[in-house]
Amino acid sequence: MADWELRPASAADVDAVAELRAVVLRPDLERLGRYDAVHVRERLRKAFTPAHTWVIEVAGAWSGCVALRPDGDAYWLEHFYLDPATQGRGIGGAVLRSLLEWCDREGAVVWLDVLQGSAARRLYERHGFAVEIEDEVDVFMVRRPSTGGDHRSL
Repeated sequence: MADWELRPASAADVDAVAELRAVVLRPDLERLGRYDAVHVRERLRKAFTPAHTWVIEVAGAWSGCVALRPDGDAYWLEHFYLDPATQGRGIGGAVLRSLLEWCDREGAVVWLDVLQGSAARRLYERHGFAVEIEDEVDVFMVRRPSTGGDHRSL
């Protein structure tokens, strides 16, 4: 696995994140008949909160992002996108594991929403997420806190 790290996002990252979102989600959105090149980017721009977002850098290069948005005593895992050239190398799993270990120390439940048929669902299931509710487009998953594990700070 390549060397990776998280750095806090800034407002200047919004365009790169919106563009990556459009690339990563396009196959699933097209399969679901919901791809709109403008809307996919604008939706991210409206929801982007740098204070809850990290940029994923692999070998020092901008390679993705992830957000953990607080919601009471839980968090929403959002905007978790990796450049397709970076996918399949264990980085997504390592990033997710790091975030979940932090949430476990907080005793926090983690929620997420993944598109129906997305390969990302398998990643989330491997890390303890279970389906809470789903419809024809979205699958809402939840992970309750666990104990133990290697703890790496954010």
